[in-house]
Amino acid sequence: MAVHYLTYPVNITIPDQGPFSLALGFFDGIHKGHQAVIQSAIETAKESGMKSAVMTFDPHPSLVLGKGKDKVLYITPLEQKIEILNDLGVDDIFIVRFTSEFSQLSPEQFVELFIKDLNVQHVTAGFDYSFGAFGKGSMEMMRTLGEGFFNVTVIEKQIAGDEKISSTKIRHLLVEGEMEEIHSLLGRPYRIDGFVVHGEKRGREIGFPTANVQPYGGAYVPTTGIYAVRMELHGKLYDGVCSVGYNPTFNNPDIRDLTIEVHLLDFDRNIYGEEVSVLWYKRFRDELKFDSVEALIEEMERDKEKAAAYLQSIE
Repeated sequence: MAVHYLTYPVNITIPDQGPFSLALGFFDGIHKGHQAVIQSAIETAKESGMKSAVMTFDPHPSLVLGKGKDKVLYITPLEQKIEILNDLGVDDIFIVRFTSEFSQLSPEQFVELFIKDLNVQHVTAGFDYSFGAFGKGSMEMMRTLGEGFFNVTVIEKQIAGDEKISSTKIRHLLVEGEMEEIHSLLGRPYRIDGFVVHGEKRGREIGFPTANVQPYGGAYVPTTGIYAVRMELHGKLYDGVCSVGYNPTFNNPDIRDLTIEVHLLDFDRNIYGEEVSVLWYKRFRDELKFDSVEALIEEMERDKEKAAAYLQSIE
């Protein structure tokens, strides 16, 4: 897959390529709703002898437009998004730098520069996709602007249960720790990429050594609690139980340094500094403060057994 980084107005061209069947969207999460858009663009490309492409944007528009969000966390940070798009079979990805200047383009200018000039002959997007300054461009306008130049496919709302599948819905579920429902909406386990760092080593002292995972910047960490997870290391998956929280049994309650600590089952290796991915499957309980280390150990044994049984049940 070829990756093209575009910045308006200084870098908005690519080597002579195409024609493209293009899926348009921010696509945070690449959930099943997004996948319907992307797969439609891929199918159109195959049927029409075009290359399939996705256009996404970085950073999140709210960071530039100042909608009151101090910090934006991503379901799929950019590097993970690129990897998933590659796995879906997309030929090319256009990553447009979302800047103040770019945000001021009219719908007509956006179409001229980022659709027609890139040799896009088919555009696919969701029914509620908007473009151009203040989001004034609708998919109906996209059809009008494309007449004689490119065709347009609009993907209708994708539903799970009685709700629209959306990135907003998934963020709400992350706050609630509903990893099984998130799995269903994504079509894969939720995943955080990071690397293993040194921690307090209290887990090792009480017989539960843990990998303290530092996530890469921008990743949305699920709510505090105890989870069944798998960790990917060097392309291999290992079952584990994960604690997300503040270690209240040991730490002063005023200490608010969030940690992600993964105890891997049947694993005894030093992996400090290694890049890993944590795949999240089920939340079992809240993080608790125990009256004694012995009580903590007993509960951790139960957590370990529940995680092992659950992960075995979904194989």
